[in-house]
Amino acid sequence: MIRICVVEDEEKVSSFIKKGLNEHNYEVDVAATGEDAFKLTDSHDYDLIILDVMLPDMTGIELCRQLRTEQPQVPVLMLSALGTIDDKVNGLHSGADDYLVKPFHFSELLARIEALLRRKKMAEGDSHVLSFGELRLNTWDKTAERAGKQINLTAKEYSLLELFIKNPNKLLSREYIMERVWGINFDTGTNMVDVYVNYLRNKIQKGFDKKLIHTVIGMGYILKD
Repeated sequence: MIRICVVEDEEKVSSFIKKGLNEHNYEVDVAATGEDAFKLTDSHDYDLIILDVMLPDMTGIELCRQLRTEQPQVPVLMLSALGTIDDKVNGLHSGADDYLVKPFHFSELLARIEALLRRKKMAEGDSHVLSFGELRLNTWDKTAERAGKQINLTAKEYSLLELFIKNPNKLLSREYIMERVWGINFDTGTNMVDVYVNYLRNKIQKGFDKKLIHTVIGMGYILKD
């Protein structure tokens, strides 16, 4: 699922954007300050960032410049009530890929998001195919294979495998997996993560001698040769 970060301190505006994007099957996180935005972008991989110019702790212009040094590949759509030519030029010069003036119709916001995501996809080329050893994961059509053998995955199994492939040779705790795949805090009373890891293991390891997903007792799981 495509994940978008909305940086907007006006709760009515951020709620309006989040609700509309959720209805179009986008996953949305909201930050009300520049500091909160940095925390989110440090811990999550976003496909697009929607950024308000006026924030309580810094300007969107300053935030965009800093984000550009850390995540130059992520499209940024800037929002502002400031609509002069100079305002737009300043926003684009700070690193924004597009600039939308408030108030706006949601349909226009959605169209601009889709255009930016298409542009990003074209620029990425074959980078939509993730691989680890014999494993290959196509993030466009959500398909997986190992050594040319197609693997049928459920939505959650796919998200779990994508998380592992994006973090090879890295120990992932159950808490981290739960937050990234299910979007909720880890409940020590559930074995959901363990159950789905076993589902995934059975599908990607059945018929192969080499095991890929390993358990680190008391700590979590790791994808490694």
